[in-house]
Amino acid sequence: MVSSNKEEHEDESKDKEVKHSIRSIINKRLKAMKVGEGNYDDLLGIMLESNSKEVEQHQNKSNGMTISEVIEECKLFYFAGQETTSSLLVWTMILLSKHQEWQSRAREEVLNVLGDQVTDFDGLNHLKVVNMIFYEVLRLYPPFTGLARKVDKDITLGGFSLPPGIQIALPIILIHYDEKLWEAKIALAMILQKFSFEFSQSYVHAPNIVLTLQPQYGAHLILHKL
Repeated sequence: MVSSNKEEHEDESKDKEVKHSIRSIINKRLKAMKVGEGNYDDLLGIMLESNSKEVEQHQNKSNGMTISEVIEECKLFYFAGQETTSSLLVWTMILLSKHQEWQSRAREEVLNVLGDQVTDFDGLNHLKVVNMIFYEVLRLYPPFTGLARKVDKDITLGGFSLPPGIQIALPIILIHYDEKLWEAKIALAMILQKFSFEFSQSYVHAPNIVLTLQPQYGAHLILHKL
């Protein structure tokens, strides 16, 4: 799926709006900090306080984060952290309201496994019904419904010639609804049926966060056909 220039402009407009909103919040917080009324109980407060101390310690603003960098961190906290989790919980409660029998099964499992001890982390690993429910909710209502990538040079993809500047959109939610394309479990089952695999000597274990967690130097694996 190739998005139009109109959609790209709309995305840019939304991004500017989000940045403006976050910048306003940061400016208000900085003003409060200057008069000793700063709130350091949340992530933004902790980040701004730490950044301020870093600048004061080195007497150089280049040692701290710029406002733009703080804004990007706030966007990451919200969209990749809080927003994704809250979206999952909201859709889970909506579906369990619709399917009361599964709500009862989940509640029965939680009470049997955890009782009233919700911080029993070992017990959380035994909530099989709850896991099943989460997986199905993520399939039907994924927090991120699509991925977008911008073409930076002439390429041919699936028989289509794409010039630089075109944005390609992958509609994850449509894939989730197509039983022929259900993803991770089917993919791994097919790989295990056909191949064994091991590390290459060139593999370096270096988890790296680039919006999502990725192997920084790639996944150098050797596949052996069975």
